[in-house]
Amino acid sequence: MEIIGLACAYLAGYGYRKATEMKILDVGCGTNKTEGAVGLDNNPRTGADVIHDLGEIPYPFPDNEFDLVVSNHVVEHVPDVMSFIGELHRVTRPGGTIRLLTPHYTNPDWANDPTHRNHINSYTFNTFLAGRQVFDFYTDVQLKPLKCYVSMLGLWKAFGIEFLVNLDQKNYKLRFPRKFWEQYLSYIFRGKELRFEFEVVKNKEATETTD
Repeated sequence: MEIIGLACAYLAGYGYRKATEMKILDVGCGTNKTEGAVGLDNNPRTGADVIHDLGEIPYPFPDNEFDLVVSNHVVEHVPDVMSFIGELHRVTRPGGTIRLLTPHYTNPDWANDPTHRNHINSYTFNTFLAGRQVFDFYTDVQLKPLKCYVSMLGLWKAFGIEFLVNLDQKNYKLRFPRKFWEQYLSYIFRGKELRFEFEVVKNKEATETTD
């Protein structure tokens, strides 16, 4: 029993060390930096680890530096969405993860912030997804979609609209409700926030995926 206990303790410690070895970058961290992350922000009052203009590419990190890149309520502010996503892709290792949180463009509060530049909906980042691009010559950056969840105001959530729109998160074949909502109903049943999660695909991986 003592040996089993020691083995369990070792494995628990190993798992903890592996978890803490994950390198995380929080882009536009503000004052709520992700725990354990390197914080990047353009405002020195945020207490970020690295101060850098988020619209100025490249960021001061080497290629493939991070396992996870988080960016909450930033992409709607940046001057060039294509360059911004490309830079997140560059600093994330192949197979790493990019997580974005942003207002849906129909959010009633979107217009309240004069620094908002970009309108984002469920399909904004399709140009980076193999097989879903409207124009495949815009960029060589490739991402694999893992999550696209839209939240709604409490009333529409209570009526089950949020559940229906996000059915494609359970089964991609059930994507019609999202498409119908985005095209015809989103200004009635307004979206609140979008949570995106992507796996980073690079060079060799991209070739193998499309073959």
